Amino acid sequence: MSDEDMLDVARAREIKSRGEETFPSSVVEALIAGENPVRVYRQHRGLTTAQLAEKSGVSQSHIEEMEDGKIQGQVASMEAVALALGVDLDDLVLHRKGQPT
Repeated sequence: MSDEDMLDVARAREIKSRGEETFPSSVVEALIAGENPVRVYRQHRGLTTAQLAEKSGVSQSHIEEMEDGKIQGQVASMEAVALALGVDLDDLVLHRKGQPT
């Protein structure tokens, strides 16, 4: 194992010891590739759009439109979805070139 790999393992252990959640590489790679974070986290949690809608109180059609990029979602809706997914609101906000961050 390289020094860099050993450092990554040590960092991951430190994060876990603080109780922070880690995500599999498939989730990270999907997010880096620009996939919609609501969809990525929903699928990671094993939820359907209907289940996420019920859990968040946001309509299924609204969630589907957010996932399809048709709408960005109001802050209150995004907060409810983030809470239902167990992630921070910042994790759902897309930072794309040409869009405000």
